[in-house]
Amino acid sequence: MEVTEVRVFPVEEDRLKAYATITFDRCFLVRDLKVIQGNKGLFVAMPSKRRKDGTYQDTAHPLNSETRRMIEEAVLGEYDRTLEQGGAPLANEG
Repeated sequence: MEVTEVRVFPVEEDRLKAYATITFDRCFLVRDLKVIQGNKGLFVAMPSKRRKDGTYQDTAHPLNSETRRMIEEAVLGEYDRTLEQGGAPLANEG
């Protein structure tokens, strides 16, 4: 499996730094990944939805650490490139 495209959309929020979309093998797209500023640095949160009990459940996620690392490297690399090129954060609509 190969990451063939990553698009990053910076936002101006406290811990949430960007949304991302990632494409695998030019044929499978995953939206709504989040770049989050955690206590130990940036990380990528998988898309999730809120359950009736108020908890969140991932709607898509890697099944092993190697795939998670590949996704994080691709998304965080594109996040850094976007910021270096002056990518303007999206306005907060909240």
